[in-house]
Amino acid sequence: MREKTLYFHHNLSFFAILVLILVLALVFLFVEIVGTAFKEIGFPPTMIALILLSSFTGSFINIPLLRLKATIPIVREEFVSFFGIVYRIPRVKYGETQTLLAINLGGALIPTAVSFYLLWKMPSAIMYALIGVAIVSLVTHVAARPVKGVGIVTPAFLPPLVAGLTAYFLPFKTPQIIAYVAGVLGTLLGADLLNLPAIPKIGAPVASIGGAGTFDGVFLSGIVAVLLEAVI
Repeated sequence: MREKTLYFHHNLSFFAILVLILVLALVFLFVEIVGTAFKEIGFPPTMIALILLSSFTGSFINIPLLRLKATIPIVREEFVSFFGIVYRIPRVKYGETQTLLAINLGGALIPTAVSFYLLWKMPSAIMYALIGVAIVSLVTHVAARPVKGVGIVTPAFLPPLVAGLTAYFLPFKTPQIIAYVAGVLGTLLGADLLNLPAIPKIGAPVASIGGAGTFDGVFLSGIVAVLLEAVI
């Protein structure tokens, strides 16, 4: 299998939707509707915009980690014709599959680094962030589904919505921070890390932590965290 570390995992229509959402968030930033909460910890609008753009463009890059092997049943059909009647005979064979486990730059490494930086700059948010991460990871893990040939898939808008609602109702002065951290770490934990044992059996050529079915939730969590300030 040829190692392919630079690719985008969505069709053009969904790609266009993500671009539109990103553009709207950047417009909010540069007309100064949002950004106050992030400015308190040293993130001006230009820095927030750079983080969002880096996460988006970095989603094309998957860094290989290791190969996972598994023996899975492979069903092949044979057809036999007898007296003009065609009979279908399923044959089950066991074959070894290899999955390249990678980590996505824009969907895992960058947002995780930003999340830990936010908690380091605002340690009073750690307890609330842990609550948010636990809630988002639980909901995401329940909703996540292993899809053969693809990987772990999660409804795109579920993690950011749960993170945003959780942050809104937690008694913390800057819910934007909680929404971002909970959305990012909760999605990665609930969808990818807790489902690592199932990945070899899926038969996907590449399984990327923070990529494919989980990047949407991570990326949109950043958007929700930014836009949350516009309604508070």
